[in-house]
Amino acid sequence: MEWYPLRLSTPVKQHVFGGRAIVEVLGRSGLPDGRVAETWEVSDVDGEVGVVADGPLAGTPLRDLVREHPAGLVGAGWSGSRFPILTKFIDGASALPVHVHADDAAARELEGQENGKTEAWHVLAAGPGATALVGVRPGVGVERLREALLAQEFDTVLERIPVAAGDTVYVPGGTIHSFGPDTLIHEIEQTSDTQQHAMPYEMADGSPVPDEQRRENVEALLRETHLGARPTVTDATVPADDDGVRRAVCCEGPYFVLHRWRCGHPVRVRREFTTAQVLTNVGPAPVVVRAGDWTGELPRASTLLLPAALGAVEVEGELDVLWGHLPG
Repeated sequence: MEWYPLRLSTPVKQHVFGGRAIVEVLGRSGLPDGRVAETWEVSDVDGEVGVVADGPLAGTPLRDLVREHPAGLVGAGWSGSRFPILTKFIDGASALPVHVHADDAAARELEGQENGKTEAWHVLAAGPGATALVGVRPGVGVERLREALLAQEFDTVLERIPVAAGDTVYVPGGTIHSFGPDTLIHEIEQTSDTQQHAMPYEMADGSPVPDEQRRENVEALLRETHLGARPTVTDATVPADDDGVRRAVCCEGPYFVLHRWRCGHPVRVRREFTTAQVLTNVGPAPVVVRAGDWTGELPRASTLLLPAALGAVEVEGELDVLWGHLPG
């Protein structure tokens, strides 16, 4: 297998909470008119599997590469049925629904899924006073939580925290959460689309949820919620290294790691690795990526999946890039 950096197709979600920030703030091109809530940059979720867009592997679904070449794509010794990391841009122009993702145990027991979804939000832009709801307030029990969710009195039972550009909020599976309005994030998470939400409307189109169904949804949410689950918030501010690059660790956990590298002047840097890397350009200009004999441009608000077998890449330009990968 002659590996090279992979550009994947990116499913787009036009949910009711989205706006135009992914286009107007990040500079993403090629998106549909109207609201854009999410672009799934690297996805191996059932029904939303990314497909290689160019090069010798063009037309190949990511899942086929995972199953046929796990070591070369993901890393030596790794095994699994799906690429383990899902990444997205999410525009919370309006507040996202209050919802929960199961942890691994609940996903297997209650959803029939291989794993749950722990996630982290790296905040790229946020309006003044932006906040997120993350976790249940201490002392709130299941009965009080149920009443408040049905009444949409979320602030009486959930913790509200401030968020600002540069923050990373690590959200364990089983944590009730929402963010927005006016909040633009890059999300890294376990590959899963399992969720339960408490809202009286459908996320996709805003249509009303019948009352009986909504009560069932809230009960499902409560079964998958950990009352004691709490987020971890990290500020990615770090001093520059000798080459002028600020290399921040945004979050580290058992499922994924996220770094942000920034430099205000043109620079050429090299990164070596033994597991697949998800490289995303969140800066104001394209950057050049080199891997062996392969050279290509990574436009604004775009992503490359770097197979483990490449071993190293060089990135050149005025950098503002994110590196997502498995721990270790």
